[in-house]
Amino acid sequence: MTTGQGWAHAGHAERYRERVLAERERLADALTDPHGQQRHVLADLLDFNSGTEFGKRHGFARILGIDDFRKAVPVQDYAAHAPLIERTAAGEPNLLSADRPVVYFTSSGSTGAHKKIPVTPRFMRTTFFPFYYAAWAPLVENFPDVANRPDAVLNLKHDPLAAPPTTADGRPHVGASQVDFGERFGEPLSAELGTAAPWATLPVDVAPDDHLEKMYLRLRLAVQSDVRCLIGINPAMIAAVPYQLTLWWDRIVKEVRDGTLGGVPHGSSDPGRAAELEKLADYFGAVSPAQVWPRVRALFGWTTGVASLYLPELRERFGIGVTALPAPVAASEGPVGVPLDRHGSAGSLVVSAAVYEFADADTDLEPDTETLLPHELEPGREYHVIFSHVGGLYRYAVGDVVRVVDLVHGVPRVEYAGRAGRSDVAGERLRESQVVRALRSALTATGLGLANVACRVEPAPGTVVPRYVFAIAPLTPWQDGETARFTALLDTALTEESAGYRRARTDSRLSAPAVHLLDPDAFHRDWHAAVGSGIRPTQVKDRLFRQDDALWQRLTGTAPL
Repeated sequence: MTTGQGWAHAGHAERYRERVLAERERLADALTDPHGQQRHVLADLLDFNSGTEFGKRHGFARILGIDDFRKAVPVQDYAAHAPLIERTAAGEPNLLSADRPVVYFTSSGSTGAHKKIPVTPRFMRTTFFPFYYAAWAPLVENFPDVANRPDAVLNLKHDPLAAPPTTADGRPHVGASQVDFGERFGEPLSAELGTAAPWATLPVDVAPDDHLEKMYLRLRLAVQSDVRCLIGINPAMIAAVPYQLTLWWDRIVKEVRDGTLGGVPHGSSDPGRAAELEKLADYFGAVSPAQVWPRVRALFGWTTGVASLYLPELRERFGIGVTALPAPVAASEGPVGVPLDRHGSAGSLVVSAAVYEFADADTDLEPDTETLLPHELEPGREYHVIFSHVGGLYRYAVGDVVRVVDLVHGVPRVEYAGRAGRSDVAGERLRESQVVRALRSALTATGLGLANVACRVEPAPGTVVPRYVFAIAPLTPWQDGETARFTALLDTALTEESAGYRRARTDSRLSAPAVHLLDPDAFHRDWHAAVGSGIRPTQVKDRLFRQDDALWQRLTGTAPL
């Protein structure tokens, strides 16, 4: 994903478009025979990996179908896979997959620990690339101009490393956005849009972990281009752009005028563009992306979860009529759903990529949890995701919850609903999606808007009874009466969403929630603080539940009770 050299060559954009649309067509065709596709995926992974240590341990050679597979292999999370992954990363072959990993994707779990996700050639060819190419189809089909120039896309997640960290067996251990798929897997067309832009590989030296400076330098270069699309995947990265333009505006304008980049001479001075930018600031005050890049037409990233609460207003900062296209429902470990059209949040299961199982979202996953197959899911319900694929993950509980939006050819179309963890101090067992829906209900009923929100549990003043405190950055100031009404409506909505919350409130095990209003930029400053500490921007995501005292104080500027 880290090289964009191909975009400079004639005909690359057209070949890329053809490949993307062809893969989308193949995935759409697969939806007409989902049962056959799932049987084939299972048979292939069993046959290919039957001679591995895991395959022998669980009798892959004797498994005839999904029922046998579910009896032979327990539901497992990363921790259960970790011993064999660590031995693989130390150089031992044939443990989880008959293929040797080429790279390891890194992924931060709920504890913050970095996972090592083995990525094999067979996994990339059969599971990853078909879904990966198809994911771009709605963008390149409906906004073809984004592929016509290397600098038409500001790809915020693109972050190549000259010297990536490695595991003990010498393989790179990096984020998916830091892997050159062309070099590693022989896929020259796999370079993402925007990866050949002038800012894709920075022409000045910057420390690998100085992510804020790298973001500044890319933004500084991008203001001199006619950007048509922004790719963030993680919506917090896109939400940071308007704030960053204001934060770095004077420095950006000066460097454009002087022809410098990070204080180093770069290219030619551009007093004409600098004057245009100054006029924008004089006229508008705080400059929005829509003024800097008036022909932006699309944003590409996750559109559900907490982002769904602030995305409508954020989208307008980039221009009236800008479309927010959803990124795939996926994790570093593998794909789940891919949007094949312009649906605003959901994608069809990638039935040709992995074997999918599900469990009701209210269930606590155990090794012997009974699971549902795709055809047993119901629209409107939420489920834990469990998948198995040829890359060496088996009945893997990825830790995400999805909501079934509808069915296409009987195949569920799903959207990301939130992490599988719950907030539960008094038996309320609240999931992220329930809180997001309650927040949306209260916002709609009051006509209020927010830039972001987080919550934690702490004792109500003068008592030991816990309550939920919501830190909210409003878009415009909220009046005291509006805040009180919003808080009461939020409490009611939470009781409707969660029977556990309703019982806890009725039994006085939970006090009424409270709202703590922040200034509009509080979450952006907090995001910058996290990135400034050395965390890659792609990994600093919206977090609704924030129980860590120090992080809560950093966000709110107040010590918890």
